[in-house]
Amino acid sequence: MDYLYTVMILVSLYVVLSTSFNLVIGYGGLVSIAHPIFYAIGAYGSALLAKDLGVPVVVALLAGAAIAGVASIVLALPSLRVSGDYLLIASIGFQLGVLEVIKNVSWMGGAGGLSDIPGILSPGTSKLVFTIIAVVVAVLAAWLVRRIAHGPFGRALSAMRDDELAFAALGRNAMRMKVSTFALGSALAGFAGALYAHYFRFVTPEQFDILASAAMLTMVVVGGLRSTWGPVVGAILLQALPQAITFLDLPTRWLGPLQGLLFTGLVLVFMVVRPQGLVPAARVWSAAGKERPRG
Repeated sequence: MDYLYTVMILVSLYVVLSTSFNLVIGYGGLVSIAHPIFYAIGAYGSALLAKDLGVPVVVALLAGAAIAGVASIVLALPSLRVSGDYLLIASIGFQLGVLEVIKNVSWMGGAGGLSDIPGILSPGTSKLVFTIIAVVVAVLAAWLVRRIAHGPFGRALSAMRDDELAFAALGRNAMRMKVSTFALGSALAGFAGALYAHYFRFVTPEQFDILASAAMLTMVVVGGLRSTWGPVVGAILLQALPQAITFLDLPTRWLGPLQGLLFTGLVLVFMVVRPQGLVPAARVWSAAGKERPRG
């Protein structure tokens, strides 16, 4: 039963990650693959605050999300001022650079990882309690992104994504909207990372590398960009597949590359065969200003 709870917790965390990534890359149209690094920043930031400074875990969770949001602003401001394409290049460099820092700084655990992280619940508490917390957080994240997408901010975001020049000509600040969207999505990822750290009480840099980027991108693309339930379906499906692969009894050194091939292969197949994903996205708003149902 503990194994089932752990899988449900991981699925819930990845629902938060894929949903928040969909806000950035889907609704916002911001091309970045560095979402896992904000997951890492939230995890390490919250863990270090609770472990080394004695900050209460609940406060550390919120602080981890805030740190990830601030870090995303540091990345987005210079990148988005030049061109949206530069955000992709900058995000790759930022992800690799931060991971190298983590690997080589002793007080962050180094390459061996950070252990003995304070737990969010007292010892002996059933895993069911944390499972419920993780599921509730996932539901709230999906609800929040849906509210944003279907509200006034979402309509403005759609207009900016479709025609930024026309959007700016109306006197709207596209840069502010991009940075706000990027920061909110990254903060949600940071909160998921903080939950991960305080549940498993151990994190390593390898958990947040390019393979994690491929996994999150696959969840969004396969599930359906700009769809409320698409990333949720993608997260559930693509968290179940790696669990199935582990039952094949393959050598450990093969599992990572196999999962990477699986994720990237699914992205390529769906981009060609079904680019709209498993749950196609409907328009968030119409010319008449009325929302339409989404899949």
